[in-house]
Amino acid sequence: MTEALIGLAALLGLAFLRVPIAFAMIVTGFFGMMYVGSTRGALANVGQTAFDAAISYELSVVPLFVLMGNFVARARLAGELYDASNAFLGHRKGGLAMATVVACGGFSAICGSSLATAATMSKVAMPSMRRYGYDDGLAAGSIAAGGTLGILIPPSVILVIYGILTQTSIGKLFAAGVIPGIIAVLFYLAAVRWVTFRDPSKGPAGERMGWPERFRLLRSVWGVLTLFAIVMGGIYGGVFSPTEAAGIGAVGAFLFALFRGALTWRTLQEVLLESAMTTAMLFAVLIGALLFANFINLTDFPQTLLEIAGQFAETPWLVILAILVIYILLGTVFESLSMILLTVPIFFPLVMELGYDPVWFGIVVVVVTEISLITPPVGLNVFVLKGVLPDVRTSTIFRGVTPFWVADLFRLALLVLVPALSLWLPSFVR
Repeated sequence: MTEALIGLAALLGLAFLRVPIAFAMIVTGFFGMMYVGSTRGALANVGQTAFDAAISYELSVVPLFVLMGNFVARARLAGELYDASNAFLGHRKGGLAMATVVACGGFSAICGSSLATAATMSKVAMPSMRRYGYDDGLAAGSIAAGGTLGILIPPSVILVIYGILTQTSIGKLFAAGVIPGIIAVLFYLAAVRWVTFRDPSKGPAGERMGWPERFRLLRSVWGVLTLFAIVMGGIYGGVFSPTEAAGIGAVGAFLFALFRGALTWRTLQEVLLESAMTTAMLFAVLIGALLFANFINLTDFPQTLLEIAGQFAETPWLVILAILVIYILLGTVFESLSMILLTVPIFFPLVMELGYDPVWFGIVVVVVTEISLITPPVGLNVFVLKGVLPDVRTSTIFRGVTPFWVADLFRLALLVLVPALSLWLPSFVR
Protein backbone atom coordinates (compact mmCIF):
# COMPACT_ATOMS: atom_id res chain seq x y z
CA MET A 1 0.00 0.00 0.00
CA THR A 2 2.77 2.44 0.97
CA GLU A 3 4.77 1.72 -2.21
CA ALA A 4 1.72 2.42 -4.38
CA LEU A 5 0.99 5.71 -2.65
CA ILE A 6 4.61 6.81 -3.02
CA GLY A 7 4.46 5.87 -6.70
CA LEU A 8 1.27 7.89 -7.21
CA ALA A 9 2.85 10.87 -5.43
CA ALA A 10 5.97 10.60 -7.60
CA LEU A 11 3.85 10.45 -10.75
CA LEU A 12 1.88 13.54 -9.75
CA GLY A 13 5.12 15.33 -8.91
CA LEU A 14 6.59 14.59 -12.33
CA ALA A 15 3.35 15.72 -13.97
CA PHE A 16 3.48 19.04 -12.11
CA LEU A 17 7.09 19.44 -13.28
CA ARG A 18 5.74 19.23 -16.85
CA VAL A 19 7.42 15.91 -17.62
CA PRO A 20 5.46 14.34 -20.52
CA ILE A 21 2.92 12.02 -18.94
CA ALA A 22 4.04 9.00 -20.98
CA PHE A 23 7.62 9.28 -19.72
CA ALA A 24 6.43 10.07 -16.18
CA MET A 25 4.43 6.83 -16.07
CA ILE A 26 7.24 4.81 -17.64
CA VAL A 27 9.84 6.11 -15.17
CA THR A 28 7.58 5.70 -12.15
CA GLY A 29 6.44 2.24 -13.21
CA PHE A 30 9.97 1.05 -13.96
CA PHE A 31 11.55 2.23 -10.71
CA GLY A 32 8.51 1.07 -8.77
CA MET A 33 8.88 -2.45 -10.16
CA MET A 34 12.59 -2.31 -9.37
CA TYR A 35 11.77 -1.42 -5.76
CA VAL A 36 9.13 -4.09 -5.15
CA GLY A 37 10.79 -6.70 -7.37
CA SER A 38 14.16 -6.68 -9.10
CA THR A 39 16.03 -4.75 -11.78
CA ARG A 40 16.03 -7.71 -14.15
CA GLY A 41 12.30 -8.22 -13.68
CA ALA A 42 11.58 -4.52 -14.29
CA LEU A 43 13.66 -4.48 -17.48
CA ALA A 44 11.96 -7.63 -18.74
CA ASN A 45 8.54 -6.14 -17.98
CA VAL A 46 9.31 -2.96 -19.92
CA GLY A 47 10.42 -4.91 -22.98
CA GLN A 48 7.53 -7.37 -22.90
CA THR A 49 4.87 -4.68 -22.34
CA ALA A 50 6.14 -2.56 -25.23
CA PHE A 51 6.36 -5.62 -27.50
CA ASP A 52 2.87 -6.85 -26.62
CA ALA A 53 1.36 -3.42 -27.26
CA ALA A 54 3.13 -3.06 -30.61
CA ILE A 55 1.90 -6.42 -31.99
CA SER A 56 -1.60 -6.37 -30.44
CA TYR A 57 -4.29 -7.04 -33.06
CA GLU A 58 -6.92 -5.33 -30.90
CA LEU A 59 -4.85 -2.15 -30.67
CA SER A 60 -4.52 -1.94 -34.46
CA VAL A 61 -7.98 -0.36 -34.38
CA VAL A 62 -6.44 2.81 -32.89
CA PRO A 63 -4.22 3.93 -35.82
CA LEU A 64 -6.95 2.94 -38.30
CA PHE A 65 -9.58 5.15 -36.64
CA VAL A 66 -7.00 7.95 -36.36
CA LEU A 67 -6.26 7.59 -40.08
CA MET A 68 -9.98 7.63 -40.90
CA GLY A 69 -10.46 10.84 -38.94
CA ASN A 70 -7.54 12.55 -40.68
CA PHE A 71 -8.83 11.62 -44.13
CA VAL A 72 -12.29 12.90 -43.19
CA ALA A 73 -10.81 16.21 -42.03
CA ARG A 74 -9.03 16.59 -45.39
CA ALA A 75 -12.30 15.88 -47.27
CA ARG A 76 -13.78 19.15 -45.92
CA LEU A 77 -16.80 17.37 -44.47
CA ALA A 78 -16.67 19.57 -41.37
CA GLY A 79 -17.60 22.64 -43.40
CA GLU A 80 -20.59 20.90 -44.98
CA LEU A 81 -21.81 19.69 -41.59
CA TYR A 82 -21.61 23.21 -40.24
CA ASP A 83 -23.41 24.69 -43.25
CA ALA A 84 -26.23 22.14 -42.94
CA SER A 85 -26.61 22.75 -39.20
CA ASN A 86 -26.48 26.51 -39.72
CA ALA A 87 -29.28 26.31 -42.31
CA PHE A 88 -31.68 24.96 -39.66
CA LEU A 89 -30.44 26.78 -36.55
CA GLY A 90 -28.54 29.90 -37.61
CA HIS A 91 -31.58 32.22 -37.66
CA ARG A 92 -32.14 31.76 -33.91
CA LYS A 93 -30.43 33.70 -31.12
CA GLY A 94 -27.21 31.83 -30.51
CA GLY A 95 -28.05 29.77 -33.58
CA LEU A 96 -24.52 29.78 -35.00
CA ALA A 97 -23.15 28.45 -31.70
CA MET A 98 -25.92 25.82 -31.69
CA ALA A 99 -25.02 24.87 -35.26
CA THR A 100 -21.40 24.53 -34.15
CA VAL A 101 -22.36 22.09 -31.40
CA VAL A 102 -24.50 19.99 -33.76
CA ALA A 103 -21.77 19.99 -36.42
CA CYS A 104 -19.21 18.92 -33.79
CA GLY A 105 -21.48 16.00 -32.89
CA GLY A 106 -21.75 14.97 -36.52
CA PHE A 107 -18.03 15.35 -37.15
CA SER A 108 -17.29 13.29 -34.02
CA ALA A 109 -19.27 10.42 -35.53
CA ILE A 110 -16.61 9.93 -38.18
CA CYS A 111 -13.55 11.38 -36.44
CA GLY A 112 -13.28 9.92 -32.93
CA SER A 113 -10.90 12.57 -31.59
CA SER A 114 -11.84 15.52 -29.39
CA LEU A 115 -8.74 17.50 -30.24
CA ALA A 116 -9.18 17.01 -33.99
CA THR A 117 -12.86 17.96 -33.74
CA ALA A 118 -12.13 21.16 -31.81
CA ALA A 119 -9.23 22.19 -34.06
CA THR A 120 -11.14 21.52 -37.29
CA MET A 121 -14.40 23.16 -36.23
CA SER A 122 -12.60 26.27 -34.97
CA LYS A 123 -11.41 26.95 -38.52
CA VAL A 124 -14.89 26.37 -39.92
CA ALA A 125 -17.20 28.01 -37.38
CA MET A 126 -15.23 30.82 -35.75
CA PRO A 127 -15.04 33.13 -38.82
CA SER A 128 -18.80 32.87 -39.34
CA MET A 129 -19.62 33.64 -35.70
CA ARG A 130 -17.27 36.61 -35.67
CA ARG A 131 -18.84 37.94 -38.86
CA TYR A 132 -22.19 38.10 -37.07
CA GLY A 133 -20.70 39.74 -33.97
CA TYR A 134 -20.72 36.79 -31.59
CA ASP A 135 -19.00 37.10 -28.23
CA ASP A 136 -15.58 35.41 -28.44
CA GLY A 137 -16.26 33.54 -25.20
CA LEU A 138 -19.51 31.98 -26.42
CA ALA A 139 -18.04 31.22 -29.85
CA ALA A 140 -14.86 29.58 -28.54
CA GLY A 141 -16.75 27.89 -25.69
CA SER A 142 -19.20 26.21 -28.07
CA ILE A 143 -16.32 24.89 -30.18
CA ALA A 144 -14.30 23.63 -27.20
CA ALA A 145 -17.32 21.97 -25.58
CA GLY A 146 -18.59 20.53 -28.86
CA GLY A 147 -15.14 19.11 -29.48
CA THR A 148 -15.37 16.97 -26.34
CA LEU A 149 -18.03 14.89 -28.09
CA GLY A 150 -15.24 13.30 -30.12
CA ILE A 151 -14.34 10.88 -27.32
CA LEU A 152 -17.95 9.82 -26.63
CA ILE A 153 -19.87 9.59 -29.89
CA PRO A 154 -18.67 6.45 -31.72
CA PRO A 155 -16.26 5.62 -33.17
CA SER A 156 -14.26 6.79 -30.14
CA VAL A 157 -10.58 5.95 -29.66
CA ILE A 158 -10.98 6.39 -25.90
CA LEU A 159 -13.83 3.85 -25.79
CA VAL A 160 -11.71 1.44 -27.83
CA ILE A 161 -8.84 1.71 -25.35
CA TYR A 162 -11.21 1.34 -22.39
CA GLY A 163 -12.67 -1.78 -24.00
CA ILE A 164 -9.22 -3.28 -24.55
CA LEU A 165 -8.08 -2.46 -21.00
CA THR A 166 -11.17 -4.00 -19.41
CA GLN A 167 -11.99 -6.73 -21.96
CA THR A 168 -15.39 -5.10 -22.54
CA SER A 169 -17.19 -5.42 -25.89
CA ILE A 170 -16.20 -2.45 -28.05
CA GLY A 171 -19.39 -2.84 -30.08
CA LYS A 172 -21.50 -2.49 -26.93
CA LEU A 173 -19.45 0.49 -25.79
CA PHE A 174 -20.01 2.19 -29.14
CA ALA A 175 -23.75 1.55 -28.89
CA ALA A 176 -23.76 2.83 -25.32
CA GLY A 177 -22.22 6.13 -26.38
CA VAL A 178 -24.99 7.10 -28.81
CA ILE A 179 -27.77 8.21 -26.43
CA PRO A 180 -25.40 9.98 -23.98
CA GLY A 181 -23.90 11.73 -27.01
CA ILE A 182 -27.32 12.96 -28.14
CA ILE A 183 -28.08 14.08 -24.58
CA ALA A 184 -24.77 15.97 -24.55
CA VAL A 185 -25.72 17.86 -27.71
CA LEU A 186 -29.13 18.77 -26.24
CA PHE A 187 -27.58 19.95 -22.96
CA TYR A 188 -25.03 22.06 -24.85
CA LEU A 189 -27.82 23.63 -26.92
CA ALA A 190 -29.56 24.46 -23.64
CA ALA A 191 -26.32 26.06 -22.38
CA VAL A 192 -26.15 28.28 -25.48
CA ARG A 193 -29.81 29.21 -25.01
CA TRP A 194 -29.13 30.13 -21.38
CA VAL A 195 -26.22 32.41 -22.34
CA THR A 196 -28.21 34.24 -25.02
CA PHE A 197 -31.25 34.46 -22.73
CA ARG A 198 -29.17 36.34 -20.18
CA ASP A 199 -27.42 38.52 -22.78
CA PRO A 200 -28.86 38.39 -26.34
CA SER A 201 -26.00 40.51 -27.67
CA LYS A 202 -23.59 37.60 -27.20
CA GLY A 203 -25.28 35.53 -29.90
CA PRO A 204 -27.15 37.58 -32.51
CA ALA A 205 -29.48 35.76 -34.87
CA GLY A 206 -28.22 35.03 -38.37
CA GLU A 207 -30.05 34.89 -41.68
CA ARG A 208 -33.05 32.60 -42.17
CA MET A 209 -32.75 30.21 -45.11
CA GLY A 210 -35.63 28.82 -47.16
CA TRP A 211 -36.54 25.15 -47.10
CA PRO A 212 -35.15 24.39 -50.59
CA GLU A 213 -31.73 25.72 -49.52
CA ARG A 214 -31.93 23.78 -46.26
CA PHE A 215 -32.62 20.49 -48.02
CA ARG A 216 -29.86 21.17 -50.55
CA LEU A 217 -27.31 21.64 -47.77
CA LEU A 218 -28.67 18.63 -45.89
CA ARG A 219 -28.13 16.44 -48.95
CA SER A 220 -24.48 17.52 -49.03
CA VAL A 221 -23.68 15.56 -45.84
CA TRP A 222 -24.53 12.19 -47.39
CA GLY A 223 -20.85 11.27 -47.23
CA VAL A 224 -20.76 11.56 -43.44
CA LEU A 225 -23.97 9.58 -43.05
CA THR A 226 -22.84 6.84 -45.44
CA LEU A 227 -19.45 6.37 -43.78
CA PHE A 228 -21.01 6.32 -40.31
CA ALA A 229 -23.71 3.87 -41.39
CA ILE A 230 -21.18 1.47 -42.92
CA VAL A 231 -18.78 1.50 -39.95
CA MET A 232 -21.31 1.50 -37.12
CA GLY A 233 -23.94 -0.60 -38.91
CA GLY A 234 -21.37 -3.27 -39.63
CA ILE A 235 -20.29 -3.41 -35.99
CA TYR A 236 -23.82 -3.38 -34.54
CA GLY A 237 -25.04 -5.96 -37.06
CA GLY A 238 -22.17 -8.31 -36.33
CA VAL A 239 -20.99 -8.14 -39.95
CA PHE A 240 -17.43 -7.34 -38.95
CA SER A 241 -15.35 -6.66 -35.86
CA PRO A 242 -14.37 -3.16 -34.66
CA THR A 243 -10.87 -3.66 -36.07
CA GLU A 244 -12.26 -4.65 -39.47
CA ALA A 245 -14.70 -1.73 -39.27
CA ALA A 246 -11.80 0.66 -38.62
CA GLY A 247 -10.00 -0.67 -41.70
CA ILE A 248 -13.11 -0.32 -43.85
CA GLY A 249 -13.71 3.18 -42.47
CA ALA A 250 -10.13 4.25 -43.21
CA VAL A 251 -10.37 2.98 -46.80
CA GLY A 252 -13.80 4.59 -47.23
CA ALA A 253 -12.55 7.93 -45.91
CA PHE A 254 -9.51 7.71 -48.21
CA LEU A 255 -11.69 7.05 -51.27
CA PHE A 256 -14.11 9.81 -50.33
CA ALA A 257 -11.29 12.35 -49.92
CA LEU A 258 -9.68 11.13 -53.17
CA PHE A 259 -12.85 11.39 -55.26
CA ARG A 260 -13.51 14.90 -53.94
CA GLY A 261 -10.09 16.01 -55.12
CA ALA A 262 -8.91 16.70 -51.57
CA LEU A 263 -5.82 14.48 -51.80
CA THR A 264 -2.54 15.09 -53.55
CA TRP A 265 0.73 13.28 -52.99
CA ARG A 266 1.72 16.04 -50.60
CA THR A 267 -1.50 15.95 -48.56
CA LEU A 268 -1.41 12.13 -48.52
CA GLN A 269 2.09 12.26 -47.04
CA GLU A 270 0.92 14.83 -44.49
CA VAL A 271 -2.06 12.67 -43.47
CA LEU A 272 0.10 9.55 -43.09
CA LEU A 273 2.77 11.44 -41.12
CA GLU A 274 0.19 13.09 -38.85
CA SER A 275 -1.52 9.74 -38.24
CA ALA A 276 1.80 8.07 -37.45
CA MET A 277 2.75 10.83 -34.98
CA THR A 278 -0.64 10.68 -33.25
CA THR A 279 -0.46 6.89 -33.04
CA ALA A 280 3.06 7.01 -31.62
CA MET A 281 1.91 9.47 -28.95
CA LEU A 282 -1.09 7.30 -28.05
CA PHE A 283 0.99 4.13 -27.84
CA ALA A 284 3.68 5.83 -25.73
CA VAL A 285 1.03 6.90 -23.22
CA LEU A 286 -0.57 3.44 -23.35
CA ILE A 287 2.71 1.62 -22.71
CA GLY A 288 3.51 3.98 -19.84
CA ALA A 289 0.10 3.38 -18.28
CA LEU A 290 0.44 -0.38 -18.61
CA LEU A 291 3.86 -0.29 -16.92
CA PHE A 292 2.52 1.84 -14.08
CA ALA A 293 -0.47 -0.50 -13.72
CA ASN A 294 1.90 -3.49 -13.54
CA PHE A 295 3.77 -1.79 -10.71
CA ILE A 296 0.52 -1.05 -8.84
CA ASN A 297 -0.57 -4.67 -9.25
CA LEU A 298 2.68 -5.85 -7.66
CA THR A 299 1.74 -4.00 -4.47
CA ASP A 300 -1.17 -4.79 -2.17
CA PHE A 301 -2.97 -1.60 -3.25
CA PRO A 302 -5.64 -3.29 -5.44
CA GLN A 303 -6.49 -5.80 -2.72
CA THR A 304 -6.74 -3.03 -0.14
CA LEU A 305 -9.17 -1.15 -2.37
CA LEU A 306 -11.31 -4.27 -2.78
CA GLU A 307 -11.41 -4.73 0.98
CA ILE A 308 -12.48 -1.11 1.39
CA ALA A 309 -15.17 -1.61 -1.27
CA GLY A 310 -16.48 -4.60 0.67
CA GLN A 311 -17.21 -2.29 3.58
CA PHE A 312 -19.50 -0.22 1.32
CA ALA A 313 -21.53 -3.15 0.02
CA GLU A 314 -24.71 -1.57 1.39
CA THR A 315 -23.98 1.90 -0.04
CA PRO A 316 -21.98 1.34 -3.27
CA TRP A 317 -23.05 4.72 -4.63
CA LEU A 318 -20.67 6.35 -2.15
CA VAL A 319 -17.76 4.60 -3.85
CA ILE A 320 -18.96 5.77 -7.27
CA LEU A 321 -19.33 9.31 -5.93
CA ALA A 322 -15.79 9.21 -4.55
CA ILE A 323 -14.44 7.92 -7.88
CA LEU A 324 -16.20 10.71 -9.79
CA VAL A 325 -14.78 13.35 -7.46
CA ILE A 326 -11.30 11.90 -7.96
CA TYR A 327 -11.76 12.01 -11.73
CA ILE A 328 -12.88 15.64 -11.66
CA LEU A 329 -9.88 16.58 -9.52
CA LEU A 330 -7.45 14.63 -11.71
CA GLY A 331 -8.96 16.33 -14.73
CA THR A 332 -7.48 19.62 -13.58
CA VAL A 333 -4.00 18.08 -13.93
CA PHE A 334 -4.09 15.27 -16.52
CA GLU A 335 -5.40 15.10 -20.07
CA SER A 336 -8.15 12.59 -20.91
CA LEU A 337 -6.20 9.62 -22.29
CA SER A 338 -3.59 9.68 -19.53
CA MET A 339 -6.28 9.90 -16.88
CA ILE A 340 -8.21 6.91 -18.20
CA LEU A 341 -5.10 4.78 -18.68
CA LEU A 342 -3.88 5.67 -15.21
CA THR A 343 -7.09 5.11 -13.28
CA VAL A 344 -9.13 2.43 -15.04
CA PRO A 345 -6.79 -0.46 -14.07
CA ILE A 346 -7.15 0.68 -10.45
CA PHE A 347 -10.86 1.52 -10.29
CA PHE A 348 -12.31 -1.10 -12.65
CA PRO A 349 -11.87 -4.15 -10.33
CA LEU A 350 -13.30 -2.05 -7.51
CA VAL A 351 -16.41 -1.14 -9.50
CA MET A 352 -16.90 -4.74 -10.70
CA GLU A 353 -16.65 -5.93 -7.08
CA LEU A 354 -19.61 -3.66 -6.29
CA GLY A 355 -21.65 -5.24 -9.09
CA TYR A 356 -21.84 -2.36 -11.59
CA ASP A 357 -22.05 -2.90 -15.35
CA PRO A 358 -18.67 -2.43 -17.14
CA VAL A 359 -20.32 -0.78 -20.16
CA TRP A 360 -22.14 1.74 -17.96
CA PHE A 361 -18.95 2.49 -16.04
CA GLY A 362 -17.07 3.03 -19.30
CA ILE A 363 -19.57 5.66 -20.44
CA VAL A 364 -19.52 7.39 -17.05
CA VAL A 365 -15.71 7.48 -17.12
CA VAL A 366 -15.65 8.96 -20.61
CA VAL A 367 -18.27 11.59 -19.72
CA VAL A 368 -16.41 12.71 -16.61
CA THR A 369 -13.24 12.75 -18.71
CA GLU A 370 -15.00 15.00 -21.23
CA ILE A 371 -15.48 17.50 -18.44
CA SER A 372 -11.72 17.52 -17.82
CA LEU A 373 -11.11 18.62 -21.42
CA ILE A 374 -12.68 22.04 -20.74
CA THR A 375 -12.00 22.62 -17.03
CA PRO A 376 -9.16 24.85 -15.78
CA PRO A 377 -6.26 24.86 -15.37
CA VAL A 378 -5.54 22.01 -17.83
CA GLY A 379 -8.44 21.96 -20.27
CA LEU A 380 -6.73 20.45 -23.28
CA ASN A 381 -9.42 21.51 -25.77
CA VAL A 382 -9.07 25.07 -24.49
CA PHE A 383 -5.35 25.11 -25.23
CA VAL A 384 -5.90 23.54 -28.65
CA LEU A 385 -8.25 26.43 -29.44
CA LYS A 386 -5.75 28.91 -28.07
CA GLY A 387 -3.19 27.53 -30.52
CA VAL A 388 -5.60 27.86 -33.45
CA LEU A 389 -7.01 31.22 -32.28
CA PRO A 390 -3.99 33.07 -30.84
CA ASP A 391 -5.88 36.38 -30.70
CA VAL A 392 -8.42 34.99 -28.19
CA ARG A 393 -7.28 35.09 -24.56
CA THR A 394 -7.19 31.82 -22.64
CA SER A 395 -9.27 33.40 -19.85
CA THR A 396 -11.93 34.32 -22.44
CA ILE A 397 -12.17 30.71 -23.63
CA PHE A 398 -12.41 29.39 -20.06
CA ARG A 399 -15.13 31.93 -19.35
CA GLY A 400 -16.96 30.80 -22.46
CA VAL A 401 -16.88 27.08 -21.58
CA THR A 402 -18.20 27.57 -18.03
CA PRO A 403 -21.91 27.14 -18.94
CA PHE A 404 -21.02 24.01 -20.90
CA TRP A 405 -19.16 22.18 -18.14
CA VAL A 406 -21.97 23.12 -15.73
CA ALA A 407 -24.32 21.42 -18.22
CA ASP A 408 -21.90 18.48 -18.25
CA LEU A 409 -22.26 18.08 -14.49
CA PHE A 410 -26.04 17.80 -14.85
CA ARG A 411 -25.59 15.29 -17.68
CA LEU A 412 -23.17 13.24 -15.60
CA ALA A 413 -25.65 13.13 -12.72
CA LEU A 414 -28.41 12.02 -15.11
CA LEU A 415 -26.33 9.18 -16.57
CA VAL A 416 -25.26 7.99 -13.13
CA LEU A 417 -28.80 8.02 -11.75
CA VAL A 418 -30.40 6.48 -14.87
CA PRO A 419 -28.08 3.69 -16.15
CA ALA A 420 -30.68 2.62 -18.74
CA LEU A 421 -29.74 5.66 -20.84
CA SER A 422 -26.36 4.00 -21.45
CA LEU A 423 -27.42 0.35 -21.40
CA TRP A 424 -30.57 0.24 -23.55
CA LEU A 425 -28.92 0.24 -27.00
CA PRO A 426 -26.11 -2.19 -26.02
CA SER A 427 -28.79 -4.73 -25.07
CA PHE A 428 -29.51 -5.11 -28.80
CA VAL A 429 -25.84 -5.68 -29.78
CA ARG A 430 -24.71 -9.26 -30.13
